[in-house]
Amino acid sequence: MRFLFSILLASSILLAPLSAQEVELAPASAPSDIPIEAFTGHALFQSAKLSETGNRFAFILTREKKLYLSVYDSDTRKEVITVDVGTKEGFNWFSWAGDDRVLISHSRGGYSMFGIRLSELLLLDIPKKQVGYLGFDKQGFEGDDVLYTDPAGRYIILSISETALKRPQVWRFPLDGSGEAGAVLVQKRNNQVDEWFADDTGVVRLGMSVSQRGAIKIFYRSGPDEEFERVTKVKPKDDDKLDAWDVMGIYAGSDIGYAMVEGEDGRIILREIDYSTGELGKVVYANPSWSLTRAYFQRSKGPIGVGFSDDKPRTVWLDPVMGQYQAALEAALPGSEVTILSQAKMDRMLVLQGGDADPGALYIFTPGEKRLDLFANLRPDVDFRLLSRTSAHDVVARDGTKLRAFLTLPKDREPKNLPLIIMPHGGPYGVRDTMVYDDWTQLLASRGYAVLRPNFRGSGGYGDAFERLGDGQIGRGMQDDLDDAMQWAVDNGYADQGRVCLIGASYGGYAALWGAIRNPERYRCAASFAGVTDWEDMLKYDRDYLGRGRESGKWFRRTWVPRITGDDGFDLATISIVDNISRLQRPVLLAHGKSDKRVPFDQFEDLRDAAKERSIALELLELDDDHHLSNREEETRFLETLIAFLQRHNPPGQPADTPDQN
Repeated sequence: MRFLFSILLASSILLAPLSAQEVELAPASAPSDIPIEAFTGHALFQSAKLSETGNRFAFILTREKKLYLSVYDSDTRKEVITVDVGTKEGFNWFSWAGDDRVLISHSRGGYSMFGIRLSELLLLDIPKKQVGYLGFDKQGFEGDDVLYTDPAGRYIILSISETALKRPQVWRFPLDGSGEAGAVLVQKRNNQVDEWFADDTGVVRLGMSVSQRGAIKIFYRSGPDEEFERVTKVKPKDDDKLDAWDVMGIYAGSDIGYAMVEGEDGRIILREIDYSTGELGKVVYANPSWSLTRAYFQRSKGPIGVGFSDDKPRTVWLDPVMGQYQAALEAALPGSEVTILSQAKMDRMLVLQGGDADPGALYIFTPGEKRLDLFANLRPDVDFRLLSRTSAHDVVARDGTKLRAFLTLPKDREPKNLPLIIMPHGGPYGVRDTMVYDDWTQLLASRGYAVLRPNFRGSGGYGDAFERLGDGQIGRGMQDDLDDAMQWAVDNGYADQGRVCLIGASYGGYAALWGAIRNPERYRCAASFAGVTDWEDMLKYDRDYLGRGRESGKWFRRTWVPRITGDDGFDLATISIVDNISRLQRPVLLAHGKSDKRVPFDQFEDLRDAAKERSIALELLELDDDHHLSNREEETRFLETLIAFLQRHNPPGQPADTPDQN
């Protein structure tokens, strides 16, 4: 629900707040009256993108297990066409080609034996209402390496191999339906180049090769009439130099591009790079406290903004006009986090509004008309006035490490001696929680639980040193951090020490299960969705699934096994759930999707069987779903089972003297 249907800006968009029509909402009911299914179904408006002129926009939506690309008219806000783009496991990305065509990348059965993603490119022709294959009848594994898209949507520049074992060539591929018959070769194969890059006019300007040991060679030319020359060779150990060659934009008539690299204090900053020499240039933007997470570019213009996260995602616009628009939008939507998702030059923008206690809405902003139109609410059946606010806190771990944690307290309840849910994030490395809206958090809070989401060591966003503190600490120091965060909530009076449970998904599911086994004195129960239960088997599966080949398989073991085990060589079995299930004393809900490709279903089956052999009772839930809970009905079934499980073993309305025994 939202108060804003259509907003007309005051005469000066850059200075004046927006006026709003208010819509009277029905009287609010209690948070617990929000049905569970209102929190389900993936809201994917974050994927929304405008066409070249902004006349249309598209986004991904889910129905049951399938993903669909839906195209709308920006002026009328009416549907133009919706097409099936497969499952979440198969769909990769989409992008506009002009106003009438959309490119869709799709995976074909996972990964090849050479570690290359099997992909193909599809083309949606909106006037013809057709989706067709775009590429050659015979080609290599990677079919979606688009180097450039013509703004008018007439053609693309596509890097593609004739066969799996040949290096790529670059073709100008028409989008008029003529197929490979109309393709024109624009860059011949170079036996030293594995990947090509084009500038903002479609001229191929840079080539890169990657050896089996991870060294890269860079080949570059300043213009279309020059020959490629080798600029540099970078060894894998030179991490800072490797980052500089994450090519972020090449511009016609210039050798200057941009790179997100580590600054002197380890934070990620945005710098210029001279592609002709490989030398880094001036700093474009460096936040004094936080690493950058992304940079925003405009065709033929370069960087216009950067993104970072402190407790919340933030945008700093380098373009002053964009900064003024951002300020006007924030004034029009007070108390919200406002994100400009997509823009067609500066004539039209897609705007996402939300907050820690607001699932948000998608708006269409037309600056020339001084108009902001509501398109859709992300959670239309959730009254945001009934949701719970989140606050950020510092937690000091037992070894003195400072952690950041986010606490959500149930609305209209005294914030004292509450039943508590510790909810560790997935990943675990390089991932973190922020103070944004989260469906599971709000569902649990609406049922009377306090929810604490700690960013334990190893989490991303706090610098490389903090992330590396997690190396070798899965099941150990990372788990200590969860226990210490739990103790912080108890010591500060928020939580009842006898009413704490763990809930998580993926790695978070592992951490929930491990907490109940390792520290039964702290936790009443645990619930895991798609959790890792056997690290040795998971590593074998992941190595095979990623298909890195013989040499890079060795690299995988050298790199990731030490991240889990550390340097002291302890056995992975000492931190695996399957090998320690006989120690379990607490109630556990174990749920998993049978079509999960990320954490395979046999992780569930192995734990189920091991528990049965040892007469350990588990509450089991098999879902006809994947790692992402793409099926709304199955997601609802899981959350209904989860809430019922918690009400039995950690009821929100009454204290308990001692944790339940299994």
